[in-house]
Amino acid sequence: MGRIDAHHHLWDVATRAYPWMDGPWADPLRGRFDPDRLAPLAAAAGVESTIVVQAVSDLAETRELLATAADHPLIAGVVGWLDLTGDVPGQVADLRAGPGGAALVGIRHQAQDESDPRWLVRDDVLAGLRALDGLAYDLLVTPTQLPAAAEVAALLPEVTFVLDHVAKPSIASGAWQPWADRLAALAASPNVTCKLSGLVTEAAWAGWKPGDIFRYVDHALDLFGPDRLMFGSDWPVCTLAATYPQVVGLTETALAGLSDDERRLVFARTARRVYLGGR
Repeated sequence: MGRIDAHHHLWDVATRAYPWMDGPWADPLRGRFDPDRLAPLAAAAGVESTIVVQAVSDLAETRELLATAADHPLIAGVVGWLDLTGDVPGQVADLRAGPGGAALVGIRHQAQDESDPRWLVRDDVLAGLRALDGLAYDLLVTPTQLPAAAEVAALLPEVTFVLDHVAKPSIASGAWQPWADRLAALAASPNVTCKLSGLVTEAAWAGWKPGDIFRYVDHALDLFGPDRLMFGSDWPVCTLAATYPQVVGLTETALAGLSDDERRLVFARTARRVYLGGR
């Protein structure tokens, strides 16, 4: 069983705007990142399947990602975007009916950008989450929004939640609390899994050391266990701080103390169960 990269992106800045690329820091990301560019990196790392994740709040982008998945066997699933405060069943049906619609495995909204730290527990958002019809929901939150994430996961035990980037702890500053305790509160809900992704870009981009990151990975391991953790590269965002091989190697080293079966859970089986229904 080959590895699954459970979190990466695809985009072409010539096609649409990405408002979060809001300064010179994002210049290395202003280009075309497509499956042909990712494929050799994935193959060299033993990755046979990937999950591509939305990068902008735009149904058109989700449709394009689904169509891309239909044409590229490397992409096993798409975590797309839809308006959780709108007609969720109608939007899901429309996406599933389009090219590559069978690859829709999850939904994500960039909740980290919402000014209301309790956006996730608004009545209209809760109604949208209840209507996802078996799709997983990716939680893109910061430590400030973790209490709301824990609340929504407890309120909706029937929904599968996936925490992106371990809730983006400030590794560069060495901050630990309140992130650590808030993560524990979220992990108490068994319907939540967590991605070991995006951590190199929460560290100091130009000077991070593996030891800076391992403390945070170990905490996630203690809370979720290998059966609720999955590997994600966060490519190409990760390239701001590390290459694809470096991200894979960092994860391998961080998990070196686990058994072979436990490492297979993080590198493939958890993602296969959560996103792909065991396929």
